[in-house]
Amino acid sequence: MGSQPAEQGPTSPTSVPAAPTPAPSDSAPADSASGVSAPADSASGGSREVIRWGILATGWIAKLFTEDLAHVPGAQVLAVGSRSFEGAQAFAETHGIPRAYGSWQELAADADVDVIYVATPHSAHHAATRLCLEAGRAVLCEKPFTLDHASATDLVELARARGLFLMEAMWMRTNPAIRRAVSLVAEGQIGEVRHVSADFGLPGPVLPGHRLRAPELGGGALLDLGVYPITLAYLFLGRPTHVRAWASLFPEGTDENTGIVLGYESGAVATLACGLRGKTAGRAVITGTEGRIEIPGPFHVPAGFTLVRGSEETWVDVPYVGNGMNHEAVEVVRCLREGLTESPLIPLADTLEIMALLDEIRAQIGVTYPS
Repeated sequence: MGSQPAEQGPTSPTSVPAAPTPAPSDSAPADSASGVSAPADSASGGSREVIRWGILATGWIAKLFTEDLAHVPGAQVLAVGSRSFEGAQAFAETHGIPRAYGSWQELAADADVDVIYVATPHSAHHAATRLCLEAGRAVLCEKPFTLDHASATDLVELARARGLFLMEAMWMRTNPAIRRAVSLVAEGQIGEVRHVSADFGLPGPVLPGHRLRAPELGGGALLDLGVYPITLAYLFLGRPTHVRAWASLFPEGTDENTGIVLGYESGAVATLACGLRGKTAGRAVITGTEGRIEIPGPFHVPAGFTLVRGSEETWVDVPYVGNGMNHEAVEVVRCLREGLTESPLIPLADTLEIMALLDEIRAQIGVTYPS
């Protein structure tokens, strides 16, 4: 996500004042489960005290993420790259970043950068991430990971072949409240999960010419919004055995309003919706045989939830830090320091399964992309 300036201007780095020392974080600790290990001296980061970040693209989502890196101990934003040197320079000056590059290639080639956050529109995720991996950089790539399962598989195979860290920036999965909800379900607090419901809709209108209507940019509600309720259902129920979806489409062929029902061998179901024609409540409910968890909107970035057991309702307060994106950066820093090549919180196998599920839903609703 995030806009990408046109490719113009010189490509040499510029110097601006250094960023301030990051403030301590009070984010939730990462799970102790270990991922795949990389050699201690690999480009994945090894055991560095300071993890040096590069930001690829300069749009809104890049701004939010860069702001949140100030809440991550041991993280330094070293460089930013854009297709426009002027855009990169302006972003660097705004955020106190020492180096600015007028091309993705130059950012990826900076050997002082440990990990690159890819914040382009998602139609460019594959190309940008592959470029960074080929240059030996670890990567945190915005969601949705790519436009389809095949291109996602290509990136995962490349990262694994080169022993490089790679993670999808599905920040919802690192949100402290979501992690607490997952823990309570694992502990059996609501019994066996039987139903997950979630919706994510924006008010619109989405006018002709907007990226959300453009097939060549991976437009539509599903990849931008639907990935959240689908990921939530996956978190609590795993991979479905039955998938049914329907959508109304824009004239361009991308989806404007989509409904999804997932079925599981256990008998559980998930009812999910995403759309660009009306602002929904954005709530989620995880219902079990002995209770339920109600997550208020916006469910993908909650500061707590209600645990319901019988007639007893308990608000579980689990605040997040900053814009809420720092928690995924904390996980990346932890993994790089431990020499892991993937996160146990957001495993690459999960990313691939969700991409395959998105492919199946797109096929059912009739959305295709030129690539």
